[in-house]
Amino acid sequence: MELVLGTKRYSTWSLRPWLVLRRAGADFAETVVELDTPEGRAQLAALSPSGKVPLLRVDGEVIYDSLAIAEWAAERFPEANLWPAPGPARWLARAAVAEMHSGMMGLRTHCSMGPDHPMVGPERATPPQHPDVDRDLQRLVQLWTSLRQRFGEGGPYLFGDWSIADAFFTPVATRIRHYQLDLDRYGDASGCARLYAEALLAQPDFLAWERQA
Repeated sequence: MELVLGTKRYSTWSLRPWLVLRRAGADFAETVVELDTPEGRAQLAALSPSGKVPLLRVDGEVIYDSLAIAEWAAERFPEANLWPAPGPARWLARAAVAEMHSGMMGLRTHCSMGPDHPMVGPERATPPQHPDVDRDLQRLVQLWTSLRQRFGEGGPYLFGDWSIADAFFTPVATRIRHYQLDLDRYGDASGCARLYAEALLAQPDFLAWERQA
């Protein structure tokens, strides 16, 4: 099993399935493609059907989307409990992941991660001023707070125990840190969203990713 990743300092899409596979206890090799080099772009074109990372090579197949890889892991490693227990928590976990996977374009556009804006390290950027960012952060605070209050008993993560939903929101926590985004400005009066973001950044597998990046 081989997981092909982009540059670890800033490839947010690569981080998500890496965290999931680590949590699942999967035994996988890593191939890291340096995305900002001509050699890396050529390597990626040869490896990836979509021309993007991440991708998982397993059982003679190539799974080339972060959510698809996460779903594969949930099926292959049911004992890892990568989704919450069946019922409303699982339904809403999937909805939250789908919302993050396809949306939050204000954050993606104006709080992007790249060579000059890494997920790791001490570098910090000035908070952007844009209504699309404001809207996304207000929605995140609302979403995180409502899910934590309803399902978060028993652990620091969105549904208590760590799940695929937390993998998908970990890169958001790195954006909040890097761009010095004050969640109080977006309705986080209770501090619930801030504490959740801090828990994601303190999760042991993410700390291992940081050390390797």
